Formats: sequence, C-alpha cells, structure tokens
Amino acid sequence: MKFKREYTVKEIAAIINCRFIGDENHIISGLNEIHKVEAGDLMFVDHPKYYGKALKSKATTILIDQKVDCPEGKVIIISEKPFDDYNKLAKYFSPFLPQSSSIGDNCSIAETAIIYPNVFIGHDVTIKSNVILHPGVVIGNNSVIEENVIVGANSVIGHYAFYYKKKEEGYDRMHTIGHVHLKKNVEIGSLCTIDAGVSGVTEIGDGTKIDNQVHIGHDTVVGKNCLMAANVGIAGCVIIEDNVTLWGQVGCASDVILEEGVTVLAQSGITKTLEKGKTYFGSPCGNVRTKFRELAAVKKLPEIIENL
Repeated sequence: MKFKREYTVKEIAAIINCRFIGDENHIISGLNEIHKVEAGDLMFVDHPKYYGKALKSKATTILIDQKVDCPEGKVIIISEKPFDDYNKLAKYFSPFLPQSSSIGDNCSIAETAIIYPNVFIGHDVTIKSNVILHPGVVIGNNSVIEENVIVGANSVIGHYAFYYKKKEEGYDRMHTIGHVHLKKNVEIGSLCTIDAGVSGVTEIGDGTKIDNQVHIGHDTVVGKNCLMAANVGIAGCVIIEDNVTLWGQVGCASDVILEEGVTVLAQSGITKTLEKGKTYFGSPCGNVRTKFRELAAVKKLPEIIENL
C-alpha cells in the first residue's frame, strides 16, 4: 500500500519505538512484502535465510531483527520482532473499520451498475459501468471493479490474505492492507473467492472468465483472456500470463509463473514454472505426451510382473 503522504524514517521508527541506521530524512512512501516491493517501500525480514534477498530487493527501507551492512541508498530499522512491528504499522496506516451498512464509506458506484439484494460492499470501493453483482456477493475494501464485470452469487472478492506467522501461542495473521482489481469484461462464477493482496494487488486481467468454486490467493496476477474451470485453486503470488487455460480441479503452488498460452488438464498439480504455449497434465504436472506415456506404462506393470 502507498501512504497518503510521504514519511521520514524518523517518523516511522517513532511509531514502533525502534532505532534506525541511516539518514533520518530518508523517505518512506509505503508498506509492502517481498513479492511486490518497489522503491520507497518498507518491508520486513526476520530470518537470516532471507536477509540477502531483502537487502537486494527494490525496497529502500528494511525492518530487520539484526544490525547488518546496509546497501547504499537504503535504511534499516532494527526491531526485536519485525513481523509484529510491520503488522503494527499496517494497522496504524490501514486500521480495521467496522461497517454496519451494506455499502461502505467513500465508494464510487456507476449508475449503470446492477447491484442485487444482499450484496455487501466495503469501504473505498470503485465499481464502474455495467457491472453486475449477483445476490450474496461480498466486495472487500479498496476493490476496483472495472466495466462490464459480472460476479456470480455468493462470491467473495477481497477477503483477507492467507498469510500467517507461526508462534508458540498459535498462528498470527498478517493484517491485510492490499486489495483486488477486476479488469474489464471479467466474469466470476458463483461461490468463488479472490483474496486481497497482503499489501499489494490481486489482479484479474481483461476478458478472463472464471467458473464456479474457484479460489485465487493473495497477490496473484492473472493476465488477459484466461479460462479457469470449476474447483481450480491458485495459491498466492502466482503470475498467470495471457491466454492460459486451467481445467477443473487444477491446483497451483505459490510463487510460480504460468507463461502465455499454457493449458493444464484437469486434476493436475502445478509445482514449478510452466513454459509458454505447452499443454501439461499430472501431479506434479509435466508435458502431456510424456505423462500419457507414463500412464500407459503403468497399466502394463501387472502383466510385466506376472511374467517375471
């Protein structure tokens, strides 16, 4: 998320009562996590395994639990508990706001949008012309719904990101400050869930069509004219390029790329990046022809064993 104004590192450090190393007038313009950081962002890191990645990222302010050598142009804020202090900042700049009405504050809804009964719309939502929201739809805070989008009954757009830190007392959820952006001519079926970005945007590209009971995780970016059949499950931080087709019950692990024109057949499991224009099958999925040959070979195993 971007702040409404820029802050100095001195101001930010004071909010969480932490010390910093660097120029006290160093500017911070927003909060973000590692997958989405840009220049001006503050991010946190609390494990040595990820120190190098964090320090080399585009983020210019690093909230960290150890004193380390800081790259030129960056500032570090030292915290005993970076996750907790990052969460404190997230809640400070984007506090939870209870809502008792069906439409929140500061919403922009086009006159031509069709909003059925029992639709719930959060705060700061933008809904453009000719959008149709069927009964029971929930639109979370800060969502952007562009022209001609259709959302089927009882779908949830912009729920909390599924991002937790395991502690001795249980799991602690990262406070969600991101949102969802549905671009033009997107169609979402019934009973779908599209989670908001942790601190960035979960995006569905122009013309993409999504069947019933599909889940898309936080910060995933889906390209143009993609097709997803029922029961597809996409984890967080996935990049799905244009014209990708995912058939029923396909599952996809986090932090992979499905390149343009990929097709994945039903009930396949995706664990790594898939190359442009190819068709895949299986779990873990592979080239469809190779996987079909493997299945044929497996069918022959009983006969081979009998003849040993």
